[in-house]
Amino acid sequence: MKYAFIIGSNAFVVPNPVISYIDDEEEREFLRINSIYHDLPPAEKQSHLDIDVNIKDTNGTPIFMLTNMTVDNAAYSIKKERDSVKVLRADGSLVIHVHQLDDETAMGLEHNITAELDVNTPIAVIRINGDFMAGDLNISAENEKLFINGNGYGNSVQAGKNQLKFTTDGVVL
Repeated sequence: MKYAFIIGSNAFVVPNPVISYIDDEEEREFLRINSIYHDLPPAEKQSHLDIDVNIKDTNGTPIFMLTNMTVDNAAYSIKKERDSVKVLRADGSLVIHVHQLDDETAMGLEHNITAELDVNTPIAVIRINGDFMAGDLNISAENEKLFINGNGYGNSVQAGKNQLKFTTDGVVL
């Protein structure tokens, strides 16, 4: 099964549901997709997007969440919908938003992205927005750009056979 992660205007298609970062030469997970939302008939058990995150806010405060249920810090809240999970600060500002796109929305993305989705047929297309830390990496993802420690990445579409990793040098597949 393949997963497509849309971060800024970039798309990364990888064979597993994990995004990692390199911290002191050690690989650590900061996002894991445990399950995805499936549009099922009402009579069947309903599904939802279920994730684990292990990040820090931009001030360095740890945010650790397992299976969408709790954040280990009272200064944060979770807003959860069937296809979306947001971690918000107490003032309502966004730390991270993980959103599973429906097929129509995914196929409405830029042509270079939809062409890669057609070729690789991922099981889910996941958009990530926010401004947070993964180890010592400041990751800022907007609709148009991905910044890693201030270095911008845009309009990149990559498919790989390995896990998606963020490093001080950029993105590695």
